[in-house]
Amino acid sequence: MPRLKIGALDDEKPVKVTIELPAAVDRDLKAYAEVIKRESGHSVADPTKLIGPMLKRFMATNRAFRRLRRQVPQNKAG
Repeated sequence: MPRLKIGALDDEKPVKVTIELPAAVDRDLKAYAEVIKRESGHSVADPTKLIGPMLKRFMATNRAFRRLRRQVPQNKAG
């Protein structure tokens, strides 16, 4: 069986952002939360909480982004 790209959610202090999502993405987030519940037994009360881990995973596995990020000085204050 294929593994999901994200699993348990990190318990970090969140940063609040407001975004608009296409309806299809909202439906997919809800479906993804259902799959997590079915596969792991852990319920995701708010499917929008999956957005952060999904973005984190995407950026962590994007080789071009990682390579280019190393070339840009990091702002340590932020």
